[in-house]
Amino acid sequence: MDGGGIGMKLLFAIMHDDDSPKVMGELNKNGFYVTKLNSTGGFLKSGNTTLLVGVDEAKLETVLGIIAKKSKSRKQSVSASSSFGGGMGRYLSSQAAGDSLDEVSVSDGLGVSQAPVEVVVGGATIFVIDVEKLIKV
Repeated sequence: MDGGGIGMKLLFAIMHDDDSPKVMGELNKNGFYVTKLNSTGGFLKSGNTTLLVGVDEAKLETVLGIIAKKSKSRKQSVSASSSFGGGMGRYLSSQAAGDSLDEVSVSDGLGVSQAPVEVVVGGATIFVIDVEKLIKV
């Protein structure tokens, strides 16, 4: 037990909304309970899901493996003004990583054409925290 904990971990797994149903389904199928929180990414201002998973330390690698398997990175093209200028992050086209993206031009509403920017979305960012105490009431 790390840090005097009870041998339990709490995972915060942040992922793209498109990946969360697959991750949650696989975790549930393997006997893990999940709490889902809707969240918004700071860079693209797009929909994310934050999953909270409490797990015994002995099963931590199983949960991490499921998340890694079911949340894949992919390339997506977004308007430069929306991703870097604090806009709403309009998606222009999305395809699996490695595929070529179609060329798209976007007007910023002022008649100025903005070239799309290719970014990587998907995958997961996972924080693992020791649980000091678990109380169910």
